[in-house]
Amino acid sequence: MHATATETRTVRLSIPARPEYITLGRLALTALGRLYDFSEETLGDLKLALTEACTNSVRHAYENGEGAVEIRYEVGSGRLAVEVSDDGPGFTPPDHELGREAQELAEGGLGITIIRALTDEFELVDGARGGSRLRFVKYLER
Repeated sequence: MHATATETRTVRLSIPARPEYITLGRLALTALGRLYDFSEETLGDLKLALTEACTNSVRHAYENGEGAVEIRYEVGSGRLAVEVSDDGPGFTPPDHELGREAQELAEGGLGITIIRALTDEFELVDGARGGSRLRFVKYLER
């Protein structure tokens, strides 16, 4: 089953905000990669970016792992968009004089830097009523 050039398919997955469930998101991504013939390199990059995005939500969104992380995959038009969202307090990197990468190192992680390096588009937004939405896009080879 392959999407046509203008057709977009969406898959949604809701996982508990616990580290052991991140694998389910990776498995769904692997299945999509096989359905749509992603190269092994692209699939590996996407799985790493997804793991980093989900880890941020699991680690920062909820105090006791009580909550859900929503993952949305959109495949079509030569690209894959992945959105990871939660209902936690939200996360906006501090606005200091440090550069973006230095800020993330100071905060103890490289997740956002890794996602930016592996994908073609990146967006991180705090929700109006809390929560975070991280979205990245990867253009697929033809």
